[in-house]
Amino acid sequence: MESTPFNKYAMAFLATVFVVMTAGILSDSIFDSHAPEKPGFIIQAAEAGGEGEAGAAAPAAEAVPIATLLASADATRGEAVFKRCAACHTGEKGGPNKVGPNLWDIVDRPIATHEGFSYSSAIKDFSKGGQEKWTFDHLNHFLTSPKGYIKGTAMGFAGDKKDNERADLIAYLRTLSDSPKPLPTADAAPAGGDAAKPADAAAPAAPAAPAAEKPADGAAPAAPEAPKN
Repeated sequence: MESTPFNKYAMAFLATVFVVMTAGILSDSIFDSHAPEKPGFIIQAAEAGGEGEAGAAAPAAEAVPIATLLASADATRGEAVFKRCAACHTGEKGGPNKVGPNLWDIVDRPIATHEGFSYSSAIKDFSKGGQEKWTFDHLNHFLTSPKGYIKGTAMGFAGDKKDNERADLIAYLRTLSDSPKPLPTADAAPAGGDAAKPADAAAPAAPAAPAAEKPADGAAPAAPEAPKN
């Protein structure tokens, strides 16, 4: 019995469906990914100031006052450190401006006022029209991180995080003057501890024992109580 054209088309369609279904089943079995029996670790970004380990990190060490650092600083060593600055600054009296201004008599000089140098707007704003001066403290913070201390400054120096080198450099900058400014004095009061408490905060003395109501026979009478102020 000869097949009709309809039967031929039907068989071809069924054969195509069979092939497609078979290919789908085989691909699912080959490429199917199963969930692991034991899930891996989930990495979560720690939030700043959270209660985790990041939030419990130890606080940064307190900066040492510049007066304390200068007490043991050496201007001779600072002169060697200044050689790094010489690429952008001169230090001699009447020296020219380079990439940065001349640094002669820099200590206590009004900020952003050296003649002939074009300062950035950031450091001009910081100077408050020359009211702020390059004090030892300002120099210390600025040389630690120029861009961190004065946002927007054009100074390209990244900063010196070593206390001893920075103090030596400031001690040398102090010598670049006809009349070097006096060194700052460190605070005499110790930091923390019972010794730092004022005398008024000391524990009150124990009250004197009251005199006996009736002295014993033959005993000397008790001394009269001192008058109260």
